Amino acid sequence: MLFSSLVFLFYFLPLALALYYLVPNRGKNGVLLFVSIVFYAWGGIGHTLLLLASISLNFFFATRIQAAVHNARQWLVAGIVTNVLLLVYYKYTNFLVENIGSLFGYFQEEGDPGFKQIVLPLGISFYTFHQLSMLRDIYRDRTLPKVTFANTVLYVSFFPQLVAGPIVRYKDIIYQIRGRKIDVEQIYAGVQRFVIGLFKKVVIANACASLADTIIGTDISVVSSSAAWLGLLAYTLQIYFDFSGYSDMAIGLAKLFGFDLLENFNLPYVSRSIKEFWRRWHISLSTWFRDYVYIPLGGSKRGNVRTYVNLLIIFVLTGFWHGASWNFLLWGVFHGVFIVLERSGWENILARLPFFLSWSYTMLIVMTGWLFFRVTDFDQAVTYLQKMWSFSDSVKDASYFLNNESMAVLAAGIVFSMLPFKRFTERITSTNQLISFPLELVRNAVYIGMFLYSVLALTSSTYNPFIYFNF
Repeated sequence: MLFSSLVFLFYFLPLALALYYLVPNRGKNGVLLFVSIVFYAWGGIGHTLLLLASISLNFFFATRIQAAVHNARQWLVAGIVTNVLLLVYYKYTNFLVENIGSLFGYFQEEGDPGFKQIVLPLGISFYTFHQLSMLRDIYRDRTLPKVTFANTVLYVSFFPQLVAGPIVRYKDIIYQIRGRKIDVEQIYAGVQRFVIGLFKKVVIANACASLADTIIGTDISVVSSSAAWLGLLAYTLQIYFDFSGYSDMAIGLAKLFGFDLLENFNLPYVSRSIKEFWRRWHISLSTWFRDYVYIPLGGSKRGNVRTYVNLLIIFVLTGFWHGASWNFLLWGVFHGVFIVLERSGWENILARLPFFLSWSYTMLIVMTGWLFFRVTDFDQAVTYLQKMWSFSDSVKDASYFLNNESMAVLAAGIVFSMLPFKRFTERITSTNQLISFPLELVRNAVYIGMFLYSVLALTSSTYNPFIYFNF
């Protein structure tokens, strides 16, 4: 069930909120647990049973770690291995079997892998990382509250972050599960944040997705270089507004139930280096890998060569985390190489360059990476890249694919990928107390308009893709 669906907006969410606010405080976690399981079960009962089995296994490991005196590390290792094996089985078995089969000629018929494909459970990458975080946090911090099954289920299955993040760490959320307060201001902030995310997803991301799919799906030999650039620009905006919009909705929904989730995006497209980009893009994932993999590997404390190796390992894992495909591995290595280059001294040069030059460098790298992220066939991606830089003309140039609506959406996407809309409006209303009240009314009217326009867009089109549901 998508947050940006009419079923969620007008049936599931109102009922969930009504149940939550009608029950006394001692029953609120029970309501959240119930609606979260229903939310996930909407996508299939079988995967829900797998989710509950995974949670039960991790609850067992968590209790053993917390109770252990001398062998906590063994239980931690057992828990990590179990989670990784489950993730590898469900997410990477198809990839491994197909590639091994192709290498040794096991499967002769094109398009037939010769074995039953394993269906990828929705959100398994996210909830596996949540549980790995829980085991690691409990192992490292013995002052954390005693693990209970109900709190463990709610931590993992809490529906705002269950299927697409942000990746929430156990130590950041367990105290909120045990007790939290909610007030009108928090509800108001949650509604605003949700509406912003809905608008970003439905109005900007979906329109950019349609344009990107049209251009990238067209025979590249008949489009111009300008059209190729336009297609990649549209996808660059799509993936940002798709995922940051969903993260905004998740953060907003969490506030409606009294929770504060950490930010997941911070205007990544204003970055002046790839290193800065990864401090701003999918923050919960990059910091997860930093704290739970990079630092345990030794981080930057064992010399330059080991640091570079550790960085490349992190970005190989980041690529494969996004999907079981060679193009994701290539995308991860591509970013890792530039991170290593910047670490070896290139970032000092970038820091001295004018903003436009360092920003242009960063965006060229990021957009090139997105091309290999989007086009799964390597040869097709290279051909598309060649077309971009050939500066050739064609009847199907950029103007061929554009209309007034798509131009307006692209303009809005460029502006709001670099301008924090909510922070901007808050700054205006705080500059003059005498005019803050009427401006607040105007701002509320804008949010209402954004919501209504988003709903109108949903009712007038069935095109509502979400990239990160594949991960």
